[in-house]
Amino acid sequence: MHRIPVFVLSMLLHAWVAWRIAPALTAFTPADLLLWGALATSALLMPLGLMGRRVANSPLSTVLVWAGLLCMGLFSTLFVMTLLRDALLVLVWAGVTVVQWLGLGGLDTRAMDALQTWSALAVLALGLLATIWGFWHARRTAQVVRVEVPIVGLPAALHGFTVAQISDIHVGPTIRQGYLQRIVTRVNALSVDLVAITGDLVDGGVRELQRHVAPLAGLVSRHGTFFVTGNHEYYSGAHAWINELRRLGVTVLINEHVVLHHDQADANTNVGGPSAKAKLVVAGVADYSAHHFDAAHHSCPATAIAGAPADAGLRLLLAHQPRSAKAAAQAGFDLQLSGHTHGGQFWPWMHLVKFQQPFTAGLNKLHELWVYTNRGTGYWGPPKRFGVPSEITHLKLVTA
Repeated sequence: MHRIPVFVLSMLLHAWVAWRIAPALTAFTPADLLLWGALATSALLMPLGLMGRRVANSPLSTVLVWAGLLCMGLFSTLFVMTLLRDALLVLVWAGVTVVQWLGLGGLDTRAMDALQTWSALAVLALGLLATIWGFWHARRTAQVVRVEVPIVGLPAALHGFTVAQISDIHVGPTIRQGYLQRIVTRVNALSVDLVAITGDLVDGGVRELQRHVAPLAGLVSRHGTFFVTGNHEYYSGAHAWINELRRLGVTVLINEHVVLHHDQADANTNVGGPSAKAKLVVAGVADYSAHHFDAAHHSCPATAIAGAPADAGLRLLLAHQPRSAKAAAQAGFDLQLSGHTHGGQFWPWMHLVKFQQPFTAGLNKLHELWVYTNRGTGYWGPPKRFGVPSEITHLKLVTA
């Protein structure tokens, strides 16, 4: 990404917002100054948020990245609100024009001026409030979302089997060791049978982020922690990260599976009797786009389940992107856990996810396959979540 074009584009976009909003605020000097100050600062710092990780890791680069990404979150909302304001003004102007044409009244210029002024103030106020609120939601520890998944023919021994799913944490410029440690602590408090990490764990190389990812070694569950790659692992050196995660005791699944033997009696419950046992297949595929980076990682659910025992009580697939679901359903999986979408992360982007992915968030069904899409346990880019909270998913299998 060349710096000069990025800065020029940033300047042009910010100038457009200033052109549309600033003239309406001239009567409100504090708001006018605030707008110009925010836009000027954002125009300069937002590109640094995108390029800051290329600068040597230092306190200065950290500050620049933080400031740039905060500005990106603010400007995103200001830009969208400015578009909506223009649409509102056009609709009002069209309505007034029709009324005049019908001879039912004239144009009230004072009312139009007031609308322009107060709508401009609303854009600025809502942009600031959404950014502050979104920052708080992004930086707090993700809340636990509890979901029951009804499985037809689920063996008694697997009734009540629990999975903690975390996804899209994006350890990197603004998410570090302490943030991840809080997630690990909350997951461990759930005392689950299995932990699933469905990709996009990192944004950066092993050398830079090794100590910040180290808390994953402390995850505790009955059957262990399983990981599949997301697209961001391939931007960050996937093979090095696979080796590092295995060193931390995490099982990485690249188009392969493991068979777990689950004895419900060991879980201190009487469901199915003291000798109730069942097999559970846990499979994982490389990210849907992995083949663009490594042909050997071509994502394939059918390959992942090949050779699995026919008498398995459940076939679980970990796949970073929900759009793996079609191939997963054809391969005979019962449940797919995915992430990638962030649920849109903040308004209005959640409405655009559906144009790339079959599911945006939550529990959905494709034919006989259940698909759960985690909204993300962290965030990407701007530290902002507005209308789309982060989550740690606590899934419980139950007999349908």
